[in-house]
Amino acid sequence: MTAEPFLSRRALLRRLGVGSAVLPFLGNLPSMALAGTAASKKRLVIVFSPDGVVKKNFWPTAAGPFTTLPPVVQPVELPPILKPLEPFRDRLLTLKGVHNKVKGDGDLHMRGMGCLLTGIELLPGNIQGGGETPAGWSSGPSIDQEIKKYLQCRPETATRFGSLEFGVLVPNRADTWSRMVYTGPNSPVAPIDDPYQMFQKLYGQMKDRESMQSVLDELHEDLAKVAQALPVEDRRILEEHTALVRSFEKELSAHQTAVAHAVPVLEQGIVEQNDQMPKISRMQIELVVSSLAADFTRVASLQYTNSVGQPRFKWLGIDEGQHGLSHEPNTNESAQEQLTKINAWYAGEVAHLAKRLAETPEPGGSGSLLDHTTILWTNELGEGNSHSHADIPWVLVGNGLGFTMGRAAEYPGVPHNRLLIALAHAMGHTELARFGNPDYCGDGPLTGLV
Repeated sequence: MTAEPFLSRRALLRRLGVGSAVLPFLGNLPSMALAGTAASKKRLVIVFSPDGVVKKNFWPTAAGPFTTLPPVVQPVELPPILKPLEPFRDRLLTLKGVHNKVKGDGDLHMRGMGCLLTGIELLPGNIQGGGETPAGWSSGPSIDQEIKKYLQCRPETATRFGSLEFGVLVPNRADTWSRMVYTGPNSPVAPIDDPYQMFQKLYGQMKDRESMQSVLDELHEDLAKVAQALPVEDRRILEEHTALVRSFEKELSAHQTAVAHAVPVLEQGIVEQNDQMPKISRMQIELVVSSLAADFTRVASLQYTNSVGQPRFKWLGIDEGQHGLSHEPNTNESAQEQLTKINAWYAGEVAHLAKRLAETPEPGGSGSLLDHTTILWTNELGEGNSHSHADIPWVLVGNGLGFTMGRAAEYPGVPHNRLLIALAHAMGHTELARFGNPDYCGDGPLTGLV
């Protein structure tokens, strides 16, 4: 949090005789922000799903526009996996031909996960997988943390948390298959995949699950005092924020048993949690939206399971684990159909996140949160059965980074390091010339995005 607005909020609370517990509700109010920050807000949300995709059902058949704006007569058709993103055709960008070319130790799943956002080799280590050379953690930071560091060093872009890492059914174990975010060499960041724990981090004061009480109940009088002292626009934004929190608290209360972390040694608990994956996903998405609206962060990630993840999508009529299905040959039409359904479900969750961002007004600014946010959906593999790092899925939704959206773009096999640099530049970190292994940075940021 920046020093100047933070002090002004503290001064207001002291003047009103109000406790500091209301501070999380004041971070996005225009009258308490530095001049110009509302107009300059840019946000990045990275969404991960594992084990590659069915290429024929994921990639558009050709480069070109997704929209029918003149002079286009026939727009590019969305393939089956991307169909859930139909409402966002004009805000959609797919990037084919952007490869992960990082080599080194570790199996292809490990390198796919550990090098996905870092663009650099894994360190030597003792984690063995897939018959390849053992490896450890990544040898460098991930791009989201590089961007976070840049934003947090500047008063006009610093936020309370800098970044937030959300998870959905990420295993309790810590290994290279389950971590994609790194603050530096040998420094993985574990995502929080319990909505209760994340809510506690964001707002504090949460009671235990059995006797859960709204944080707003205790803050009602203090928030009312603050609201009376605020300008009309700030008051409206404060009311929207508290409404979001109240709505989410009702969700937590209604589903407290269903989403609680199971005891790891009990198989039946793991199965129960697996079946709650759709509910946990939607709850985490609500918290992502709330944290962006509150300006708790401008960089977030949402990680679904892990590399070699084995969720069973029983709500789709699929009983076999995802990783097992991904190893089936392309000639197995049943497996291909099931994998298509699975990845279309992930696309549907990305679409729901985009929808919620589009429905939420930009606090103190114009348009919606989606107008100032870009979602990047990606994967550690291009294809599961070949374990290919070519044509890694890169799907962007939203207008936050100023890229030219509404199209399918194709590249001639460029290293993904250049895309990572382009993301940093779009977030304002334009002095970043190289990221990860410099051998894969070419001429700098990926061109043709703007």
